[in-house]
Amino acid sequence: MNQQFAWVLEVRPGYEEEYKKRHEEIWPEMVDMLRNAGVRNYSIFRHGLTLFGYFETDDLEQTIAAINASDVNRRWGEYRTPIMKIEIDSQRNFPFLLPLQWHMD
Repeated sequence: MNQQFAWVLEVRPGYEEEYKKRHEEIWPEMVDMLRNAGVRNYSIFRHGLTLFGYFETDDLEQTIAAINASDVNRRWGEYRTPIMKIEIDSQRNFPFLLPLQWHMD
């Protein structure tokens, strides 16, 4: 069953261009890991310092478990931490996900 999820994070002031550069040069193994974890249709938008991410998956718990178990995700997290403010939901060990309020096909 296709499920839709979103998150909101922040870029630290002054790191907007660095954030953009790092995602333009995203590691191929990071993209592979996300796909293998079941992430589809993943997009990140930026407005000022605010980041809005959207993705789809069939099994959120399996996706989060696969991402959290990944060494490449650990390294990517270390790479992005200095340039981002990240709030983690301690129950999931994952960024807080936004509840879907409305959807139109």
